[in-house]
Amino acid sequence: MASNLIAGCGRPADSAEKEAPVSIDGGAVGFALSLAVAEEYQRIHPEARVSVATSGTGGGFSKFCAGNLDIAGASRVIRKEEIEKCRENGVEFLELPMAIDGLAVIVNKKNQFAKCLTIKELDKMWNTKAEGRITSWKQINPKFPDERLLLFAPPSDTGTFDYFTQAITGKRRNSRTDFTPNRNQNALVQGVIGNPSALAYLGISFYMQNQDRLNLVAIENNEGKCVKPVPIDNVLRNVYNPLSRPLFIYVNKNNLKTNPSLEKFVRFYLENSWKWVDGVGYVALPDEAYVKTLRKFERGETGSKFGKAKPGEPITNFI
Repeated sequence: MASNLIAGCGRPADSAEKEAPVSIDGGAVGFALSLAVAEEYQRIHPEARVSVATSGTGGGFSKFCAGNLDIAGASRVIRKEEIEKCRENGVEFLELPMAIDGLAVIVNKKNQFAKCLTIKELDKMWNTKAEGRITSWKQINPKFPDERLLLFAPPSDTGTFDYFTQAITGKRRNSRTDFTPNRNQNALVQGVIGNPSALAYLGISFYMQNQDRLNLVAIENNEGKCVKPVPIDNVLRNVYNPLSRPLFIYVNKNNLKTNPSLEKFVRFYLENSWKWVDGVGYVALPDEAYVKTLRKFERGETGSKFGKAKPGEPITNFI
């Protein structure tokens, strides 16, 4: 269910003429950053009207490519079929990375055995062949207890689901479906807290809000080392691979030409969003990436380059 907020609602009416509205919708991961930026922007510019909603990365792209949205927030790269939909509707877009997120794998506080999982073990747990067959922790690793495996995850139309599935199984849409889905990642947290044999994956910010009540699982990275996304410097240094990912905003270039308020807001976003990244639980981009992203915006460079990126590759290679 989409959650919508128009930052600044409830303030006394301002005598200044209101600007044209700016609309943002998309992934739950990244929502907190866009909301923080919008609230500060409207505090400085009381005449501005910026609405921030979350209906999932897929839902945001659906509205965006139909021409009904100024900015789509995304926790994955835009897909080829979404690019085609944008093209059919005459929507040109700018692809702008904003922050880095680490996907957290979490278990119940009572779970003292799943301290580090390999990609192979996660693949065995989550790929389509596991459906109805892999139901016990012992099937994942013979050293684990013979306890029922309960899985929680975001639904299949979210960027978090897409990125995790691609990174772990090597293929899109290669996930079992017999898990408990919820678009509200706080509900996933509660599912794990309430079930001693549960496991879930979600954005790192949702773990950090509840870290005293959860265990964070380390993931064996490409170098064979067990690494957690906390401290978050592990995400920035790309040692928490392959579960580190960029977060994006996609901006409708057509609307940039016709709505000066949009150009003004996006520039503010690019120049200032780093101030709130840590506070909302994400990782700031390298300084070079922010500079390159702003230049890309100023050039009006359209299209997607990140579609060629593999999980864990340095972000600056694709700006």
